Amino acid sequence: MERGDYLLHCPDDRHARHPSVSRTITISLTNASIPNALNVVSNFPFLVIGLIGLALCYHGNYFKLSLQGELWGWTCFFIGVAAVGIGSSYYHLKPNDARLVWDRLPMTIAFTSIIAIFIIERIDEQKGTVSLIPLVLAGVVSILYWRFFDDLRPYALVQFVPCIAIPLMAILLPPMYTHSSYWLWAAAFYLLAKVEEAADKPIYRWTHHIVSGHTLKHLCAAMVPVFLTLMLAKRSIETQRYFIYLFCCDRMTSTLKLQCFIGMM
Repeated sequence: MERGDYLLHCPDDRHARHPSVSRTITISLTNASIPNALNVVSNFPFLVIGLIGLALCYHGNYFKLSLQGELWGWTCFFIGVAAVGIGSSYYHLKPNDARLVWDRLPMTIAFTSIIAIFIIERIDEQKGTVSLIPLVLAGVVSILYWRFFDDLRPYALVQFVPCIAIPLMAILLPPMYTHSSYWLWAAAFYLLAKVEEAADKPIYRWTHHIVSGHTLKHLCAAMVPVFLTLMLAKRSIETQRYFIYLFCCDRMTSTLKLQCFIGMM
């Protein structure tokens, strides 16, 4: 194949096991080829935004994180996001179960970190901080369980719970910070990404075999950390609610604190 040529291959027998590889696009540039090229390069935004977010977490407290647990939680989140860019690219270069572990593991770290962050910001700082490591470990265990027992149910639960819990907490529990609507934008793009993943092959047909739903899923999912990074950069403390929150923390149990939050809405 000549330099700069683009070659489209038909599906192979791996697709039944790995449906995300609905076709193989090989790009040959200067005698080097990239299998599943679009599924590989569409992960690059994860690496970029993950590294940017991680750097800004520690660059003069650019994000103005007021709680130590928040810093740890967002650090884990952006590490997970950056690792998605590497792990998912590694998987799509040669899809198989062994490589799929490195595709799913970083996503799990990001999902579970977000749950801990929400607990820290909207329920209880101490409980959220303490829950960070157990939640991340639960995600890792779900991956190992799938790998050794070929059972995706624990991993599906790890993915499903944040999809329900995060929008509910974003709506029901008043925020400590401004610009909370960015959470809902992030959730909307994640939902769109799941729809594109489910419509992988139809989208591939609709685009005349140019781009698949799975590739678009990567790009939409990458908008989640983009919106959350913008939120961190723009937000400030909701002063009145923050002081009421501190008052509740000092004088109420967790149950009463939740009631206090709902009453403030």
